Amino acid sequence: MSIARGFLIAGTHSGVGKTTISTGIMGAIKKRKINAKPFKVGPDYIDIQFHKYITDNPSRNLDAHLLEKDIIEDLFHKNLQPGDMAIVEGVMGLYDGMGTEKDQGSSAHISKILKLPVFLIIDGAGMSSSAAAMVLGYKNYDPEVNIAGIIINNISGKMHYELLKEAIERDTGIACIGYLNKNSNVKLESRHLGLIPCKEVSQLEEKIEEIVDMVEETIDIDKVIEISSKIKIKEIPRVKKITKDKKVRIAYAFDEAFNFYYEDNLDLIKEFGCELVPFSPLRDKKLPSDINGVYIGAGFPELYGRELEENHEIRNDILKKSREGMPIYAESGGFMYLTKEIETLDEKVYKMVGVFPARGKMTKRLQNFGYCQIDIGENSNFFKKSFKINAHEFHRSIVELEEDMDYIYNMSKIRSDKSTKSWKCGLEKNNTIGGFPHTHFYSNMEFVKTFIQNSMEK
Repeated sequence: MSIARGFLIAGTHSGVGKTTISTGIMGAIKKRKINAKPFKVGPDYIDIQFHKYITDNPSRNLDAHLLEKDIIEDLFHKNLQPGDMAIVEGVMGLYDGMGTEKDQGSSAHISKILKLPVFLIIDGAGMSSSAAAMVLGYKNYDPEVNIAGIIINNISGKMHYELLKEAIERDTGIACIGYLNKNSNVKLESRHLGLIPCKEVSQLEEKIEEIVDMVEETIDIDKVIEISSKIKIKEIPRVKKITKDKKVRIAYAFDEAFNFYYEDNLDLIKEFGCELVPFSPLRDKKLPSDINGVYIGAGFPELYGRELEENHEIRNDILKKSREGMPIYAESGGFMYLTKEIETLDEKVYKMVGVFPARGKMTKRLQNFGYCQIDIGENSNFFKKSFKINAHEFHRSIVELEEDMDYIYNMSKIRSDKSTKSWKCGLEKNNTIGGFPHTHFYSNMEFVKTFIQNSMEK
């Protein structure tokens, strides 16, 4: 029987140190010659970059809003091998999901779906016995969640830890497995869309080494391994190739400006029979040769406006391919890149590809933030039929049209008061599709199947 092991790291709230401690534990596990397989609860694109950096394995998103329970289980098991240690980093606070009902995409919800023990991180600053009361509340809130260990962050030293440990273990029955002292040097910087991508963090290797050393010094990694649960790996059938005997090459943008992709999206494109070919809109002068389609994910094009503008050769090549009818799919930052220009908050304007007669514009606040659903309208020549797919939006930008165009995405989301918000998004021109939503292809495979089938015709 194929056996792996695993656990989930959660926090009492955002900012409690989940990513710092998760990456430290991943590094410590890897140093023990155990193959650490990272996962992330929710739609985050940046934490998973740190996971991959430290484990040398791609990190995958487990999102109960975008995906059905069975699909989450399948993707989890499909990416495990015997002897692996699955390490799942949670999102926000342990029980924080969509709304206030239980099992709405929270870290706790994922831990129950995958039957994983939870290591709960708490902030111990300024507390003694109150820490036990807090942990007891998390334990009793949902008895089906297996909180198997407590990690205490942000404390003044070992004596403080021993004080909290005594109260927590005595009054909750949950073991404390370690702590981290206050240390501002190891905090990973943030930006308007979360943590700064690992490619941009100065002296990242030194910071990661310091975090791993700290974790190994004061967190009982052997206990973490001992408490982790055994996972009987299920055999998951792969999807059938749809390219048949045709060679289909899909170019996808991947560099500092564009690097937000769900790993399972890329895997699915390959499983359907395509070859994925990376390219850089920042550095490459032309698209890869002999390609059939282009996929441009999200990122931070506004931060690389000058470099993207100056690389007019690849902008012209993408525009030429679009006008020739090559299938191109872009989302969020990739969508902005396909407009005529991007205006930054400091009113600098940079020329972009120009497929769509529109301009991207950065704003000071999030726009249509959160989970949503795309209803593909019947007026799309690209998709040729109506269907729905779950998505997520996370951007501080808008697109202003300079000509009349019909939107092809009918967007909707359920607000916290149960009312529905509706809006339009998604532009189509030539054989190019662009919109702000991030789509997970496993939510509805018709989305990516259509893109591949269109590419097979070119």
